[in-house]
Amino acid sequence: MGRTYIVEEAVGKYLSDLSAKQKPYVTGLLIGQCSSQRDYVIRAVRTPPKEEQNESTVTPSKLTSIDEEWVTAHASQVSRMLPGGLLVLGVFIIAAPELAKDSQNVLRKLIFSVEKSVMKRRLWKAGEDDISDRAALQVCCTTKKIVCRTYDVQDPKSSAKPADWKYQSALSACWLALDCTVNVNIHIPLLATSPNHDLEKNTKNGLNRWSKQIEDSVFLINGQVKDNDTELLEGPKKLRGNTQSCAQFSDVKVLTQLSQGSSRRSTATVQVCSGSINLKGAVKCRAYIHNNKPKVKEAIQALKRDIINSLSDRCEILFEDLIINEGLDKKSFEREYRVLPQRLFVPVAGSSVMLSDYKFRDEATGEIQEHFVEMLDQAVQAEDIHIAEEAST
Repeated sequence: MGRTYIVEEAVGKYLSDLSAKQKPYVTGLLIGQCSSQRDYVIRAVRTPPKEEQNESTVTPSKLTSIDEEWVTAHASQVSRMLPGGLLVLGVFIIAAPELAKDSQNVLRKLIFSVEKSVMKRRLWKAGEDDISDRAALQVCCTTKKIVCRTYDVQDPKSSAKPADWKYQSALSACWLALDCTVNVNIHIPLLATSPNHDLEKNTKNGLNRWSKQIEDSVFLINGQVKDNDTELLEGPKKLRGNTQSCAQFSDVKVLTQLSQGSSRRSTATVQVCSGSINLKGAVKCRAYIHNNKPKVKEAIQALKRDIINSLSDRCEILFEDLIINEGLDKKSFEREYRVLPQRLFVPVAGSSVMLSDYKFRDEATGEIQEHFVEMLDQAVQAEDIHIAEEAST
């Protein structure tokens, strides 16, 4: 028995619109949420065209011109824009019938590349309960026939398994949102032996230590500690066929442990340092959970990962910005304050789920709008951009 994908009807329309554009082929990502029973697909996003790519250079009879690096780079960018609970669930390709055989080989290759690219940036490791199947969706642009298969990304020798692809209206109209604000105060020493003040590597090591604290934290949902295996929604009323957003928000408090307790011995290490990095501020985090009897542990895990991702992604964005605009060297960082980008949220039509992004203080609204169009193929109105937090250092 293969996996079942419950898919937002808008995804079907999006794929149909793409197949009507009469391009030799289109690739893209499937975005949604895994659960033990089934997976939910709430968005599909086409791979953005490369600036230098000319339509005439794409050979209709071959898929060899698909740029694997470009697809995986897009997936890494998109994964930054997904709040807790959402991930890149798979890859799709829309192509002519004569490309069907090649399409499966290409999809398999892309699925493993995308997963590797997305996961290597993460500071958390997949757990035993994590679903490792990813979807390979093949759409024929002539017959509109859909074939969905899955591959186990934990097994490099994995072969394709059949999967069900079922559309549902208003799939994510009433998902539960969990919100929390985490006060961050992280001190990261820079070792004197570290060559050229390797700021990015040191920062990642410091964030790794901090992420373990988050993993060990206690989470209060609406003021209560709840058992992991209990249902998150108590006596929920399922609203079917309602296209209006009816998100239920839960307020979450994160209690980090100050010490490991007297039962554990700790050792202190003395290291010679030439400086330090301090990360301070309030980080706004959010996770979304499906409304089909979700467990407390699913919700808490999604929120933990969002907290860790949100801070590590911002540091990555800052370093990328510095390398592009200033060059990253020791002198430019001495006794300087840098402001990490702020988090913002943007609604999705017909859904209670909001997508995320980050902006620097001097970044214009137009740049954010362009980024959403390029990465998520979504037009965003300026008034729909919700800045979630104050700028933090």
